[in-house]
Amino acid sequence: MKVRINSLSGIYPSYETEGSAGMDIRAYLDETVVIEPGKRALIPTGLFMEFESGYEVQIRARSGLAAKHGIGLVNGVGTIDSDYRGEIKVALINMGEDAFAVNNGDRIAQMVIAPVVHAEVEPVDALSDTERGAGGFGSTGV
Repeated sequence: MKVRINSLSGIYPSYETEGSAGMDIRAYLDETVVIEPGKRALIPTGLFMEFESGYEVQIRARSGLAAKHGIGLVNGVGTIDSDYRGEIKVALINMGEDAFAVNNGDRIAQMVIAPVVHAEVEPVDALSDTERGAGGFGSTGV
C-alpha cells in the first residue's frame, strides 16, 4: 500500500526496524514546547497525507516516552480518516512528574496503517442472550 505524504520538513515517517509495525513521526516546531505535568499540547508534525479509502492511519504513543517520561496521547489512539487532508497533529499529555520538552524533530508518536470495515447498522428491539450477559468491568475475574 502506498501513502502519499507531503512533509514541510522534508523528513518522512519511517520504520525504525524491519519488524516495526508503526512508522515514527516527528514534531515540526518553530520553538520548543514544554508540557508541564498534568497538561497537554497539540504538536504539529508538518505532515499531510493521502491514502486509499478502506484504511485508517492510527496515531499511537511511543512506548519509550510513556515508560520513561509519562508522555502519552490525550485520546489514547488517534484516527486519521482517508478523506482528511489537513496537517497531522498529535495531542500529547504529560502524565509524568516532571516537565517534558518537545523539540523540533523529536520522535513524538508512531503511525500504524490499518484496514477499516464499515458495519451495517440493524435496529432491533432485543439482543440474544449469552452466558456473560451484561456483565462488564471485571465481571469475568482478575
